Amino acid sequence: MVTAWAAVTVIAFEAALVALPAALVAMVLTVIALPTWAAAVVRLAPVAPLIAVPARYHCRVIAGAGLNLLKNFVAAGLRSYDTARNQPHLPGTSRLSAYLHFGQLGPHTIAQAVREADAPQEAKDVYLEELIVRRELAINYVARNPRYDQLAGCHEWARKSLIMLAYAQYEARDYDECINSAKRYVSLHPGSPDAAYAQYLIAASHYDQIPDVSRDQGRTEKAINALEEVVRKYPTSEYATSAKAKLEGARDQLAGKEMDVGRYYMDKRDFTAAINRFKTVVTRYQTTRHVEEALFRLTEAYLAIGIVGEAQTAAAVLGHNFPDSRWYKEAYNLVKSGGVEPSENKGSYISRAFKKMGLG
Repeated sequence: MVTAWAAVTVIAFEAALVALPAALVAMVLTVIALPTWAAAVVRLAPVAPLIAVPARYHCRVIAGAGLNLLKNFVAAGLRSYDTARNQPHLPGTSRLSAYLHFGQLGPHTIAQAVREADAPQEAKDVYLEELIVRRELAINYVARNPRYDQLAGCHEWARKSLIMLAYAQYEARDYDECINSAKRYVSLHPGSPDAAYAQYLIAASHYDQIPDVSRDQGRTEKAINALEEVVRKYPTSEYATSAKAKLEGARDQLAGKEMDVGRYYMDKRDFTAAINRFKTVVTRYQTTRHVEEALFRLTEAYLAIGIVGEAQTAAAVLGHNFPDSRWYKEAYNLVKSGGVEPSENKGSYISRAFKKMGLG
């Protein structure tokens, strides 16, 4: 009973459309979702075998709406088609694609109407080129490329355009957009020859935004993570060497931040807090330019709180690794003023940190 009622409703709806003037039919079909309505008719008709929906009604109504839309387009929209068709905020397209796709309108009908239209020749030429040449190319592409609906079916230049977009954004210093584009490329083409470059662009975009040591270093951490990803995933690529150099620069920046905060605590005579900062530099950033001063500051801070053994070790390690450093001369004089000599305690974390790096 329900299915019969549904079929009758569909037929009544179609019959009503047929009885309407062409202009009103076009308006109705524009407002409703045409593919959804057509699909509903196809689904409902088979379940009511006693009530047949005349096929001519479908073609007559839809083709009539398409012709009406074509008439309106050639009368008004075609005049600015060459300039407005790629402007998403303007109604610059013909909206005839669905009628072409489902066969309610043929390209010959549309082409004849466009040729006879009172519109600028340039606009007509652009539309006819897309209607005939590009449509034919698209049909051939789909017919001859079994992977037409996959990224793998795209031409090489299509893939290249994605990475070039990221590069252009990087050059324009639009770093956040560059990161997004490069990440998208890596996710779509992880095994491509340009994947290493895309990952490098991500890292370089973070690196170029590293702030001075007086500010938060969250961006520096992101740069380090991205640069390490380049080195880890693409160790033999041409970008690995540059990534390693940038890694040293980024780590030096983090070490500089720790030193900046440590000096602040030293000025406040909060020696324990200062030691924690200098300890981070010594244990994590031994290869940076800040490690010499960090060892001197540890000597100074440990002497200030009476932990002489660690002060002696810091001075000894400083003298062993950087004998010509001005910081060693100051550390040596500081230790001597306390009546002791620099002496390395092999069990100290300072000694172990440099032994681990092959520096002690």
